[in-house]
Amino acid sequence: MDLADDALRDRARRAGIAPDWTDVTGQARSVAPETLERLLALIGADEPTASVPPLVTGVVHQAIPLPPEAGTGAAVLVLESGDRADITVHPGDDGRCWVPPIDRPGYHRLHLGNREITLAVAPPRCFGLDEVARSGRMWGLAAQIYGLRRPGDGGIGDSRGIVELTRAAGRAGADALALSPTHALFTAEPERFGPYSPSSRLFLNPLLADPAALFGQGRVAAATRTAGVAEAMRRCEAEALIDWPEAARAKQALFRALFDGFDASAGGLAEDFAGFVRAGGALLQDHARFEALQAARLAADPADRDWRRWPAALRDPAGAAVAEFAAAQDREVRFHLFLQWLADRAFAAAQAGARSAGMRIGLIADLAVGMDATGSHAWSRPADVLGGASIGSPPDAFNADGQNWTLAAISPRAMVETGFAPFLDTLRATLRHAGGIRIDHVMGLARLWLVPDGMAPTEGAYLTYPAEDLLRLVALESHRHRAVVIGEDLGTLPWGFAGRLADHAVAGMRVLWFEREGEGFKPAERWDAGAVAMSSTHDLPPVAGWWRGTDIAARAELGQYADSGAAERARRAADRGRLWQAVGAGAVPEETGPVVDAAVRFVTRGPSRLALVPLEDALGLDRQPNLPGTINEYPNWRRRLDRTAAEALADPAVAARLAAIRRERQR
Repeated sequence: MDLADDALRDRARRAGIAPDWTDVTGQARSVAPETLERLLALIGADEPTASVPPLVTGVVHQAIPLPPEAGTGAAVLVLESGDRADITVHPGDDGRCWVPPIDRPGYHRLHLGNREITLAVAPPRCFGLDEVARSGRMWGLAAQIYGLRRPGDGGIGDSRGIVELTRAAGRAGADALALSPTHALFTAEPERFGPYSPSSRLFLNPLLADPAALFGQGRVAAATRTAGVAEAMRRCEAEALIDWPEAARAKQALFRALFDGFDASAGGLAEDFAGFVRAGGALLQDHARFEALQAARLAADPADRDWRRWPAALRDPAGAAVAEFAAAQDREVRFHLFLQWLADRAFAAAQAGARSAGMRIGLIADLAVGMDATGSHAWSRPADVLGGASIGSPPDAFNADGQNWTLAAISPRAMVETGFAPFLDTLRATLRHAGGIRIDHVMGLARLWLVPDGMAPTEGAYLTYPAEDLLRLVALESHRHRAVVIGEDLGTLPWGFAGRLADHAVAGMRVLWFEREGEGFKPAERWDAGAVAMSSTHDLPPVAGWWRGTDIAARAELGQYADSGAAERARRAADRGRLWQAVGAGAVPEETGPVVDAAVRFVTRGPSRLALVPLEDALGLDRQPNLPGTINEYPNWRRRLDRTAAEALADPAVAARLAAIRRERQR
């Protein structure tokens, strides 16, 4: 390695890019110079930065350090409540300046000389599961919203389906319902329906909203007739798999009929809509403009789907051309504002329904790790986003070639320079109507594997994020929303990061398939009490499918095994015996029902404050919602229940399974 490479690696380290990493086998790897150069340019490593950030995080009852450039001396502290106090910022032995401890959490303002700095003072830990579970261990279900079924949903599960599921689950004793992401996708491109590839995480997917939550069943029925989509909706409802484009067209036609009738209305709903638009501000307006603009571009040219290839004037959300378009298409922009209002109020009703069903937590929202670079957030706030690279993962035991998730990340520099606005806006949007949040790929709070465009996943590098700041902001927002925090911590975490999550009361996830001890399965009594216990996840087979090997069969059919899956089938056959040895008793059963019963009892028997059972396991289904490594080859994100949730949970075998879970949790 020559001096130039040494200098490049030093630059990368100082900029937060790791020039080395350790693979899953423990072998040290070096990042290619081309990758380092591209990522350094991407994050603007050579551009000047503000010496004093606009927002500094701290912890209650602890002195808060400021950069040396902030200065010392007399200052005024304005608490979030409006109370004011004269304080002194002192120099420290370490060269930094120190604000005296503050005893109240919140976003406070420090006036020091001619500077104003926001002090985000957080509780030491998140609003944790311990605080909710004081009267006993909790359990809940995990569901894919779109897969729920009810008469009148038009072929896509929605917020009314959530309400009906929470009622049925609440009667069975459940305290939580963890949901698939509700982030905004692309209204003009309903074929892009992957919930973890959103256009924006700041807004909602209106296709998941029940319009009757706002307008009532009678008005929705009338609008369905006006739109002429009753037959199309019935046809979509009858399908076993979701036809996203067809169902979306019908539901959007219904929404337009409601919007056309709504504009002439007055009174409470109109006032509520106006208040929602005012509160949404520029972020909401920009999202609506993007939706309208993209629809217009696609109508003119179906291949014109990427805003980065639009004329330069249309790539500037604050420019005159976009303002002129919005003025000329005011009604279309208002329609997309209307959709967000409808979705917001529908999900507010869903969380209210969950709590009224007796759930101590209610809905647990899912925060995707990134966003689509061709979407609304990246267009409206390009400085927030690291364009030119995608989030992924290096090679591991499951993906020898690594992964490129084709998702854009928020820029750590933009976070710091804007007072963490992109992160806080995203966090608050996800928590708005929830009693908990699951942070997908939670290690992204500390580092993300970024792959420069055009390079292989193996040619990426880790970019560091300000983890302590982000964890403090998560803790502060979780208390303000009284919401528990779960971190998806599966895979290889940065050294010491699991302990930091635990210190901040961010509950990890412990999934049956990964809780191993030697060749067998770890006894439930030794599972991590501070983590959420789960039988499976949306990316893994449910218990019945694992037992039958339906996941192996699906992968073999798609040619994902060199030996047609023979070696994997042999391993699974041995593991079936080990699983039964851990969870069951007596002879190994031929049918999957007893195995599912035993496995969910096993998972919920442990010391975890919260156990979550995917709806697939509660119902004994054998197909997983998503098969990683596939796009269209497997029906990802398209499977629907064959009946309503209330009917499914009332099935005698299912009801007995839920009763057994409840007994385990009450011990």
